[in-house]
Amino acid sequence: MMLQLNVDILFLIFEELKNDTKSFYSYLLVNKTWCIMTVPILWRDPNIISLSDEAKRKLFDVIFLHLSKESRDILKSRGISNLFSETYQHPLFNYISFWKHLDLFFIEGLIFQGNIKGSNIFIIKNEIMKLFIKGSNIFIIKNEIMKLFINENTRFIHLYIAQNFNYKVHSIPGAEHCLSGLESFSCRSCVDQSILEGLSSICKSIKRLKFFVESFNVNINFGIIKLIEAQKNLNEVHLFNYSVTKSFEGLIEKSLIKHADTIQYLRIRSAPVTKFLSYLVNLSSLEIEFMDPWNNLNNFENFSVPNLKILRTKQVPYNILVNLIENTKGYLTEINTFYNFSYEIVNIELIIQAIYKNCLNLKYLLFSSNNSNSIIPEFETLLIKCQFLNELILLIHDHNDYAFSWDKLFIVLAKSSPISLLRFKFYSISMFNLKDIALFFYNWKNRNPMTLGICNNNSYFNKRSKNKPLEDLCEKYKLKGIIKKYIIEYTKLVDYKDFTAFN
Repeated sequence: MMLQLNVDILFLIFEELKNDTKSFYSYLLVNKTWCIMTVPILWRDPNIISLSDEAKRKLFDVIFLHLSKESRDILKSRGISNLFSETYQHPLFNYISFWKHLDLFFIEGLIFQGNIKGSNIFIIKNEIMKLFIKGSNIFIIKNEIMKLFINENTRFIHLYIAQNFNYKVHSIPGAEHCLSGLESFSCRSCVDQSILEGLSSICKSIKRLKFFVESFNVNINFGIIKLIEAQKNLNEVHLFNYSVTKSFEGLIEKSLIKHADTIQYLRIRSAPVTKFLSYLVNLSSLEIEFMDPWNNLNNFENFSVPNLKILRTKQVPYNILVNLIENTKGYLTEINTFYNFSYEIVNIELIIQAIYKNCLNLKYLLFSSNNSNSIIPEFETLLIKCQFLNELILLIHDHNDYAFSWDKLFIVLAKSSPISLLRFKFYSISMFNLKDIALFFYNWKNRNPMTLGICNNNSYFNKRSKNKPLEDLCEKYKLKGIIKKYIIEYTKLVDYKDFTAFN
């Protein structure tokens, strides 16, 4: 009984540490029990970390060792015999049975390429490369490897189908058992329609769907429509490059309406062509990224999201954003809004007003602004009214001659921040001077210590500078108990997500 308890506790501990793959490898060597418990966790998703070409070669070798005698005989009958050594034997564990995330693009990459991100180097052993020149041999080997993954002994929760994939995975014996428990599915619109139609008859429990629409693919893929409609509890939907043909978009949106009761998370990269968003009354998280500035925005008019808790937008016209915020019912706890201010005119004051009038329960705010100092009074009102705010990220685009008054903003932050607000992240191109932020630290005394992130690419704070004045200042106030933890980045910000990655 005590042994069972210890194993159960170890399992819970390993589950918490599962993302620490470096440490996990050492656990394998502790004893037999630890090895048996860690191997299934490590092999759930071998593609979760970036693998070197050498690692991919070894992984392919391990996969190949799982081939049955029947599969080996099939390969040998085709003249593919030098893949096997005289000491051929099955691995100690059936590693493939532990896989839960099946990425068919990754699997094809192991077979055909050394680097699935773009290299054309074969990873298969040099002595057998010539066998892959012949298309028939490629197909035979691929066929036998696919049977290793799709069978009665495996059960996947995530499936990603590669671009232009045309292998009938749903027709492989054991596919119904293997794929019926899928919870997450990703594919592209150029995938063979019959494959998606076949999966729609097997997979009914998909909760998370990612669908990539290629701009060059103008044909309607009715398979994805059938797959969407077949689901019983579709909860999370991501639509990428979602701007091809209005008829295709309209069909997808209509199929999503049928899941209005269950969809809680939606991410889109184009304005909708129908008013389907109005039907998704249970949305709790909405992410909108407009790739095309000439979107038709009529379907955003009078759009209400009463239960929305998380709103993330990128390059969404400010009037649409204001309308979205005003049509929530006070449940928003996170707002993440980004503009690059290259082309569009954005009324930042109206956005801030909409936030403090409608989002009193706000806890997290990522806010990008131009360098207009007129936002500071409105921002102070936001700090006073949003008393639950605990994390603030500011991206100030002050790249012209009219500099932003960081000193005034820091005074407002020190004076009016609610007691819950202890996490700050700042990004600017020209950046504030040391005197401004030193005053911010000084005025923060008698408050709980803050966690601070700063990102800029200004030469004054060059990382290779000998004096490192900003680090020295932060370290000084860390010793005084004003700062709990800080991180400073000097690389140019490419996207707002680069900055939110700071912990």
